[in-house]
Amino acid sequence: MTRPKRRSLGALFALLTAVFASVAAYSAAAGAWVIAAAAGALTLWMGELSFRTLR
Repeated sequence: MTRPKRRSLGALFALLTAVFASVAAYSAAAGAWVIAAAAGALTLWMGELSFRTLR
């Protein structure tokens, strides 16, 4: 994959990481622990993808 496409893909994954982290935080504050756990798992997964793509 070419370098500019990898960079934009990494930026997309970073944005999705921030969105899932926000969902996890808000749902944990509201007491919806199942949604918070699922969003937390997606946060970790997207964060790893973002890190590997931007590296």
